[in-house]
Amino acid sequence: MRTLFKSQELWDVVEHGITDEVLSDEEKKLNVRRDSKALFFIQQAIHESIFSIIAVVETATEAWKILKKEYQGSAKVITVKLQTYRRDFENLLMQNNESVQDYLSRVSTLVNKMKSYGEKITDEIVVAKILRSLTPKFEHVVAAIEESHDLSDFSFAELMSSLQAHEERLNRSHDKNEEKAFQVKVESS
Repeated sequence: MRTLFKSQELWDVVEHGITDEVLSDEEKKLNVRRDSKALFFIQQAIHESIFSIIAVVETATEAWKILKKEYQGSAKVITVKLQTYRRDFENLLMQNNESVQDYLSRVSTLVNKMKSYGEKITDEIVVAKILRSLTPKFEHVVAAIEESHDLSDFSFAELMSSLQAHEERLNRSHDKNEEKAFQVKVESS
């Protein structure tokens, strides 16, 4: 929703509401129209079972605050959820049989949940966590990445590309070894 509001240049109205600054009549009408448009988007985006919760509000800001509290919870609930997500992030490890893509998807999902609750988490923190939590078969890749890159500038996307390329090389090598072993077994039979 936030992206929609930003793309329509309505996020300031949703987040801060209509200000009572000294505005011309035309500017006031424009602000009221922008607020109505934002409220319309909110009403259109939610399920009818939830609509009754915001049906009586008159501004997008009021509707947004109600929905935010409804879905995120109170400050206490947000704090507890963030603590849970932080613990999950700290304990995150790649499984031996897990692909890089699957592991990075798990990391990305968790990071996005944390960010949706207001956590400020940088690519540098995420990259460092991933490098620490990969399986031992990636140790030489981790060493190469740490030696050849400044991790403070190394993005999640760059890391993902490097790890996926390395995994593809490992899989090709493993497939060739299996193929050779199969050929040897067939020839010896």
